[in-house]
Amino acid sequence: MKITAENRKYIYIGAAVVAALVLALVVFSIYTQTEMAQVKKQNEMLQLANEQLSLAGEYDQLSTEFQNYETQTKFLSNDSLIIKYGEAKDKVEKLLTELKTQKITSEKRIKELKNEIATLKNILRHYVEQIDTLNKENAGLRAENKEIKDQNKRLSSKVSEVSKANEELSERMTLAEKLNVTGLSLTSIKSSGKVEKKLKKAKQLLVQFTLPQNNSTPVGEKTIYMRITNPEGSLLGGNGSFEFEGSKLPYTELKTIEYTGEEIAGIKIYWNINTTLTAGDYRVELFADNFRIASRTFTLGK
Repeated sequence: MKITAENRKYIYIGAAVVAALVLALVVFSIYTQTEMAQVKKQNEMLQLANEQLSLAGEYDQLSTEFQNYETQTKFLSNDSLIIKYGEAKDKVEKLLTELKTQKITSEKRIKELKNEIATLKNILRHYVEQIDTLNKENAGLRAENKEIKDQNKRLSSKVSEVSKANEELSERMTLAEKLNVTGLSLTSIKSSGKVEKKLKKAKQLLVQFTLPQNNSTPVGEKTIYMRITNPEGSLLGGNGSFEFEGSKLPYTELKTIEYTGEEIAGIKIYWNINTTLTAGDYRVELFADNFRIASRTFTLGK
């Protein structure tokens, strides 16, 4: 078939149209691929930004947990663990600064940070386990100390009871050693030794008594101090003083005897009257071995 000039013209026009269409398709394809690459890149960057924000939140939480346990390092006796804790805490602070101040564009860096979080959480978990163990041990020690304190308190109370019982026993034993006095009397007498009813004419005052048998009283020489006070409350005489309950007491007269534990009857102590006596109540007190062994009031001259 013979191609005419007119047909050749149409062929050229058709070829040009096809070429234009192919070119348009190629351009569109290139543009579409570029757009898709840009969208993909944007999506990747958005995903990295979201992961960065998520990591920053996790690091914030981890930093707070480290701070919450900061004051409890005193419970740790493991120096190496304390060092690791300090290093981990510093790393958390640095990574947190990086996450909040720098834009991360590498998925590899995001993965590294995730691994860092896992490692730091393991360190913190081990650290917390150590603290919990020590807290339990300390709780056990506190309970043990409380039990020891309670035992000591009970023991102290028992010792106090025994001590008190011993003091009471000692006091009873001491009192048992005290000299007893019976038949105590006070009489005003003449120079002849006979009773003088008129007090103004009396020459002496006679105190007479008996020391009963007492096997608990230590035997030996005993000094008995006599005190006589007149109705006005003044001491008669004043030949000296003796020790009694940590102080010195003046006495009227004294007498020394040899005590063997057996009864001694009719012991007499005289006092020569050297002042004017008035009728009334006279008080007689006897002391020996740092005890007041007798005290009685007598009425004279009435």
